Amino acid sequence: MPKAPEPAPLITVITPTHNRRSQLVRAVESVLAQSLTRFEHIVVDDGSTDGTAAALAEIRDARLIYVGAKWRGANAARNAGIERARAPIVTFLDSDDVYLPDRLERTLARFDENPSLEVLISSFVSVKGNRATKCVNREAFLTRSTLERALVSQTIFIAGSAITARHESLLAIGGYDSDIARMQDRELLLRFARRSGALLSEEIDWKKYNSENSISGRRDGYVEAYANLIDKHPYIADRYPEIPPYMIARQIIADAMKGRVSQAFAGYLANRSSKALGYSLPQLLRGYVSGRRRRRDLYDEFREKYGARPA
Repeated sequence: MPKAPEPAPLITVITPTHNRRSQLVRAVESVLAQSLTRFEHIVVDDGSTDGTAAALAEIRDARLIYVGAKWRGANAARNAGIERARAPIVTFLDSDDVYLPDRLERTLARFDENPSLEVLISSFVSVKGNRATKCVNREAFLTRSTLERALVSQTIFIAGSAITARHESLLAIGGYDSDIARMQDRELLLRFARRSGALLSEEIDWKKYNSENSISGRRDGYVEAYANLIDKHPYIADRYPEIPPYMIARQIIADAMKGRVSQAFAGYLANRSSKALGYSLPQLLRGYVSGRRRRRDLYDEFREKYGARPA
């Protein structure tokens, strides 16, 4: 008798990677160890030269799908995975992060409980060296407007491996923006905020490892990345005029206070040359004061409605 076909996956995990062989194997092993077994894990290799393909070839599991090519960056690689996904629910795992054993089971349960849910943002532990920090959001469903305010004011924890969405919804908003090299998760969720709200889960179901070559961990380039974000979403400066100069001034002040004077000056020049920003020094100073107050008001509004973050 012919062999019965394998059941379709219930959820797709997508991992973009580039020259992180050892961390990637750890990430893959955390997926294969899940309590839920009906999944597919698509690893999209963005031109690695460190033996990544050979390392994954040694893992004999049909649920692991390797896609190798040059995809022009992590977001293009993520989109390649989204296009290939067969499951109705898609979640992400960066190649230097790991899932806790019940991540997929708990995630699917949330979508099964709420058929109208489009986006889930989970909580996590951030590991940097020997220090582990719990990044826990208050359990809440955020409406579209509340999600937008939370993203703009940066009053909730987000990260790439925290995001799960319905496949059809990801396709509808066009997936990740390949022009964004940093803050790509915030940018994606801002586009989701035009379409739907999001559920915050206070359950910790993964660990974020802050790698030395992580783009988000770099001290330089923040202002350029923020300018790119505002350029993609110009309404932010219109609806929240105090927030962008505060974010820029905060970064410049932090660099200056930590002795990174050249980076502070480079950030200021990047701001001045940006069409989306272009703040003068007096505007930055005023923006820092008013923006800090506005951000605190937005957080107080969020806390009053949903409660404080868990300790």
